[in-house]
Amino acid sequence: MLDLNLIGSAAIWAALLGAIVSAFTAFTGGLRRRPDLTDLGRYGTYFVFVCMTVAVGAMEVALLTHDFSVHYVAEVGSRDVPPYYTAISLWSSLDGSILFWGWILAGYSALVSFVNRDQYRTFMPYVVGTMMAVGVFFFAVLAGPMNPFGVVSPVPANGPGPNPLLQNHPLMGLHPPMLYLGYVGLTVPFAFAIAALVSGRLDATWIRATRRWMIAPWAFLSAGIVAGAWWSYEVLGWGGYWAWDPVENASFLPWLTATAFLHSVMVQERRGMLRTWNLSLIIGTFLLVVLGTFLTRSGVLDSVHAFTEGPIGILLMGFMAVVTIVSLGLIAWRSDRLRVPGKLDAVLSRESAFILNNLLFVAFTFTVLLGTLFPLIVEALQGERISVGSPYFNMVTVPIGLAILFLMGVGPALPWRRTSAERMKREFWIPSVVGVVTAAVSWVAGVESVYTILTFAFAGFVMTTIVEEFRKGASARQRIAGVSVPTALMQLFQRNNRRYGGYVVHTGIVVIIVALAASGTWRFEKERTLQRGESLQIGEYQVQLDDIWAQEEPRRFVVGSTFSVWKQGERTGELEPRLNFYEGGQMGGQPIATPAVMSSLTKDLYLSVMAFDREEGQHATLRAIVNPMVPWLWIGGMIVALGAALSMWPQRKKSGPAALEEGSSPGDEDGPADSPGDDREAA
Repeated sequence: MLDLNLIGSAAIWAALLGAIVSAFTAFTGGLRRRPDLTDLGRYGTYFVFVCMTVAVGAMEVALLTHDFSVHYVAEVGSRDVPPYYTAISLWSSLDGSILFWGWILAGYSALVSFVNRDQYRTFMPYVVGTMMAVGVFFFAVLAGPMNPFGVVSPVPANGPGPNPLLQNHPLMGLHPPMLYLGYVGLTVPFAFAIAALVSGRLDATWIRATRRWMIAPWAFLSAGIVAGAWWSYEVLGWGGYWAWDPVENASFLPWLTATAFLHSVMVQERRGMLRTWNLSLIIGTFLLVVLGTFLTRSGVLDSVHAFTEGPIGILLMGFMAVVTIVSLGLIAWRSDRLRVPGKLDAVLSRESAFILNNLLFVAFTFTVLLGTLFPLIVEALQGERISVGSPYFNMVTVPIGLAILFLMGVGPALPWRRTSAERMKREFWIPSVVGVVTAAVSWVAGVESVYTILTFAFAGFVMTTIVEEFRKGASARQRIAGVSVPTALMQLFQRNNRRYGGYVVHTGIVVIIVALAASGTWRFEKERTLQRGESLQIGEYQVQLDDIWAQEEPRRFVVGSTFSVWKQGERTGELEPRLNFYEGGQMGGQPIATPAVMSSLTKDLYLSVMAFDREEGQHATLRAIVNPMVPWLWIGGMIVALGAALSMWPQRKKSGPAALEEGSSPGDEDGPADSPGDDREAA
């Protein structure tokens, strides 16, 4: 029989040693201009990835075979848990989540090394060295205090299983991996930023090199956040999807700064400005990733999303301090090269809009960060536990979010450098009319909240500008190439997928914002105890309690209720919300509600059983909610992912020596957004 403890521990130690050697040889090869050492560092990333794959494979085998001699399996495994949830319990607790993190980091390191093996020769040694240096920290943590392959003796016959909340819905197989791919992937642009500082190549070359490596983790992080909202909606039974939970905020914070970075890099590419700002943004994004990891894994937060307290908290704080000191030191060292003569030519210009956009994103980040950390600061200073809830976050973030939404329509339609009043009128009179009409229709429809009316108005404004951009581009292609409208639209993406993919992303964001505003404005709910055969009217739905039943399932006891749903006098189906009782585990036998949802494109009917008659099973307490537009949250997330994929889609590669010229990567022809050859300017 394989000794999985020995295999896993040996693989982690090998990965640690490989990362140390790879980081040292990569940095040394770059500083001494030794290609042989640089190649050795690159090969080291492949070795580290193989080692971490062996470690993760050993853990999965241990989980699926119920090898309780492995510490992590004894902590989260159980013979009664279905295989699917057993497999994904790899990331259900602290030690396994760090192992999963290290594996993804090793995968990104190997992939970046392989894809760029013949490009960016000035940067890549330091990129590899930086990623391996980050890996050294996480692999050392795995080899030391957080080793999931510790030996358990005597070996228990069974284990407690993962947290019941994490085995109550299949979305747990999607939500955490998406977040990890986003979180860990942000190490790549951070590594390129450090490489630019170390090498002294501080022009836009490092930004072009890291463009797709930034969009990809941003897309994964976006998908992870939306999937997390979906999980919260489907599992926790409260009928909501975002509660400004500190751990939710921990994933949202780096998303905000990464989004700001994706906009500000265009200013540096086009005008050579914002060098220090862009470096600071990407370093800050990585620090927020580490901070989020600290918040979720140190035990300082009380959240359904957080892990239990572990020794990694103080280590993460130390790592964050080292990263901050090294990064600030490098910026100070290269400060003379970061000064650029570029300046704003006019207030009404695209670069001005992007700079204002960045300031708003940073303000958004600061307000969320303050609300997240303030309770921890108060507890540390006064020993009292307080909470900062939704009223604070909504009050300070909604106005900022509205300003950002408005700029989504203004920025892309403005030209670079400066514009005239005549062009402003020509570009914005139609979107402005649509926005005003949308606001008027919202008011007539009975919307009382000023913020909601402004949200709908700005959404109409933004969507009109996006449609106009596609219309103008397609018209230009039709005139130039004489092609049909579908072919013209396809050619837009072929010529500048970054720009038009960005418009698709903006469309997805607008859809999400409108869904948030609509669901918050028109949501209504009722809670009532119903007898068998009794019904509840909520909106256009009539819900009748038909039956209360119970059954044994693997590892849990289920009490369910069957409700008939009627709409306008016709029976449209039935829903079966449940209460799940898990044996033992972290929830101590407490019931976990599993709501039932009937979805359409316009609304959800959401039923959740709060309690039931334990003795005779004749009545149940029901929470019924009508949630308008909620399905469009998930649709909007899919649109965002599609737009990001279109933005990253490779274009025709350059041929000849120019393709391998320093600072030019094959497949990187799309260039800065709105380059002189784009369709609108050509028209």
